[in-house]
Amino acid sequence: MQGHVSQDTPVGVPAALIWDVYRGLELGRLVDKLAPEVLGRVEFLEGDGGVGTIAKLTLPPGSPGRGYMKERFTKIDDENRVKETEVLEGGYKDLGFDVVRIRLEIVEKDSESCMVRSTIEYEGDEKLADVVSHVNVKPLEMMAEIIGKHLCQNKSTP
Repeated sequence: MQGHVSQDTPVGVPAALIWDVYRGLELGRLVDKLAPEVLGRVEFLEGDGGVGTIAKLTLPPGSPGRGYMKERFTKIDDENRVKETEVLEGGYKDLGFDVVRIRLEIVEKDSESCMVRSTIEYEGDEKLADVVSHVNVKPLEMMAEIIGKHLCQNKSTP
């Protein structure tokens, strides 16, 4: 069985500005600073923010699995503003999925706004049909809203 869940979150800042945050380590730093109690704590275990970087997210109470998730950055596409990670352990992998990928895409709407498209793709045994309903992108949607609001409040004015 394989499937995905996806959500578009509108953000009132230019696509290039939010991509600068999403593409590397800054996203984890801002999550730590702005909303650790909602989104978790981020720790970088390996890498410089490029492909191959491994991050550990300590999840807030009530999250699925062991309370943490390790993921590896597998794709950073600056031209299309797409970042993909694969969950190595914890999180939705603890529900029994063989593969869990997170895809974050910044879609430009106009010169001053964009959408953050958050997608979780999963693969696993047919027996997991009962747990598929637990897979949701709400934390990624909240992250886009919090980061977007922060950038909007702190963008420099000419």
